[in-house]
Amino acid sequence: MTANLLEFDLEGLAVFCERLGEKRFRATQLFRWIHQKGASEFDQMSDLAKSLREKLKVHAHVQALPVLSEHVSADGTIKWLFNVGDGNAVETVFIPEDDRGTLCISSQAGCAVGCRFCSTGHQGFSRNLTTAEILGQLWFAEHFLRRHLKVDSRVISNVVMMGMGEPLQNYSALLPALKAMLDDHGYGLSRRRVTVSTSGVVPMMDRLAADCPVALAVSLHAPTDALRDNLVPLNRKYPLDELLRTCTRYLAHAPRDFITFEYCMLDGVNDQPEHAEALIALVRQHGRDGLRCKFNLIPFNPFPASGLLRSPQARVLAFAKQLQDAGLVTTVRKTRGDDIDAACGQLAGDVKDRTQVQTRIAQQRTIMLRPVDEISR
Repeated sequence: MTANLLEFDLEGLAVFCERLGEKRFRATQLFRWIHQKGASEFDQMSDLAKSLREKLKVHAHVQALPVLSEHVSADGTIKWLFNVGDGNAVETVFIPEDDRGTLCISSQAGCAVGCRFCSTGHQGFSRNLTTAEILGQLWFAEHFLRRHLKVDSRVISNVVMMGMGEPLQNYSALLPALKAMLDDHGYGLSRRRVTVSTSGVVPMMDRLAADCPVALAVSLHAPTDALRDNLVPLNRKYPLDELLRTCTRYLAHAPRDFITFEYCMLDGVNDQPEHAEALIALVRQHGRDGLRCKFNLIPFNPFPASGLLRSPQARVLAFAKQLQDAGLVTTVRKTRGDDIDAACGQLAGDVKDRTQVQTRIAQQRTIMLRPVDEISR
């Protein structure tokens, strides 16, 4: 079996070239052809020695995932469904803005965390994606968009690991993909413009800070352990105090001077004034001046299996004002691509579950969410 060169960051590609009896600098040339120019045929790589090109034809290939479908939203958002084999498919979303182009990338076929408000979690989990499958989403989208828009310059300026899956539960494949995104011989993205979103895998947050600190977004969604245990089951393993202490440690390495907290607004569940007050108190407990953070309030995108509803817009705005009045930077995320099910929490793909997800979710839903009462305890 030949090696898919999308599997390697630059160091990994250098090791691969050395195994072929080539100098390490050949890896830099090869890396540029693949990632900067989008080449997939070795004969296109004109400054490589013919002998190396012949070796590569025998031992390697460059191949992204097969595209099963493409949907374009009225607002310009594009969603691709990629086939990852064995009955599994994952989704990738491109979100164009006036000042940037953002690609939302998946890291797993499904997700094992099982958050109540996420349609991916309701599908269960099949497997981790490989580095080639993660990085291949960026490789395909970047060079497809250049051809589609008829431009030679970079189209994707921001990458968010916010698609299907929990990225930090697939760390060994995620890390080389991040390094390739940041490498000046690859995509040359700024650390500030690459964001890993996590539901709170505490040990791997510390590893990311040491290995490849990029912008960090934490799926918070609740101000108390009692409520978050139900909404984000991982909280039972890594409760809020431990999670926020880890966020404080991460700030020492982060390219931005704040952590983003994502907060999905759920009608009657986590959107009351009492919840806002509890959030304010929570972040003020960490650090002399409180944890440096930004809240991103996300309108919930309902799906029938969740049993949850979107908070009314007036309540979302009132919640945001309450946080802002307390001195916390707060934004309300603009919903994009919801007409093609590409908005936050809607990515579902097609997953061959291996985790008995329906049984787990049925057990979760037997627990009534009574957040206001819990805060007063």
